[in-house]
Amino acid sequence: MTVIEATGLRYAYPDGTLAVDGIDVTIEAGEQVALVGPNGAGKSTLLQLLGGLIDPDSGTVRYFGETDDADDVRDRMSVLTQDPADYLFNPTVEEDLAYGPGQLSLSRAEIDHRVDRITARFDLEALRSKPPFRLSGGEQRRAALASALTVDPDVLLLDEPVSNVDAANRATILRLLEELSAQGTTIVISTPETELVPHVADRVLLLDGDGIAADGSTREVMTDAGLLADCDLRPPQVVRLFADHETVPLTVEEAQERLQMGDSR
Repeated sequence: MTVIEATGLRYAYPDGTLAVDGIDVTIEAGEQVALVGPNGAGKSTLLQLLGGLIDPDSGTVRYFGETDDADDVRDRMSVLTQDPADYLFNPTVEEDLAYGPGQLSLSRAEIDHRVDRITARFDLEALRSKPPFRLSGGEQRRAALASALTVDPDVLLLDEPVSNVDAANRATILRLLEELSAQGTTIVISTPETELVPHVADRVLLLDGDGIAADGSTREVMTDAGLLADCDLRPPQVVRLFADHETVPLTVEEAQERLQMGDSR
């Protein structure tokens, strides 16, 4: 099932700078897609266009094969921007967690159940009564992601979800994204970090500032050093270390497994 279908997207900033020009994108249910490119390539803008946060100057975005109005599917899709404050604007974290379900005409009991469940899942109990502005950057991102998930979205769009996050919170967020992926949630992530991509995506849309330079599997794109260099990016470190192997591993864990099996070539 196609959950997002974008055709001919074009968007220019108010100063006239063209950010997205004639891009077509199709996202299927259950996919994990990374929008990858250097700073200024249009990743965040494309993510916001796909999520209906901004309107294209031309082109269309259709959701679930049903509508071209993102507001019609807000109960099925969550978009998390780079700034956690976009999701954390209530006096306490608990109220932020309850805000999304509260817009869905759910019973008080169901709202409380969702808040309790997401609080436990994200280990937010100690933060529940705190004002969001008193949280660390990593805690804010964790709480914002939790807030985005309280509506149980089918599609989750995330703009640099682990940017400027400490190691512990980064590991927690990546583990949760892996769990969501296993449950069938469609995830689209914008990131300039090639190191992150093998951990969060099975498909890559590579942006170079002029459009989509490549659309392929994570292995195909992340092991193509020449293609990445053309976009001012480097392959993940483990890919560089094993570049002369017949089959290049994408992650440290995959490399360890290969070495344990005696693959030294």
